[in-house]
Amino acid sequence: MQPGTPLRITDDQMIELVSKLRQLLPEIRHSRSDKVSASKVFQETCSYIRSLHRQVDDLSERLSQLLSTVDGDSAEAAIIRNLIT
Repeated sequence: MQPGTPLRITDDQMIELVSKLRQLLPEIRHSRSDKVSASKVFQETCSYIRSLHRQVDDLSERLSQLLSTVDGDSAEAAIIRNLIT
């Protein structure tokens, strides 16, 4: 393929991607319906990724707050710094 040429995704590749995403998404994985549209899968994927980002941000904030309460030279502080970075 030449540089700048758009990547073409085959129907089979799209079906495989949607199938893999269904397995990863809690909302769809636990659904009783096997008939979930590809569009719904992609919407749920975006929502799930946003949710994961919020959780990471929240945990980072909590770790930062915890770090401010411990001795900066302690082993606990080193562990927290490693988790944040």
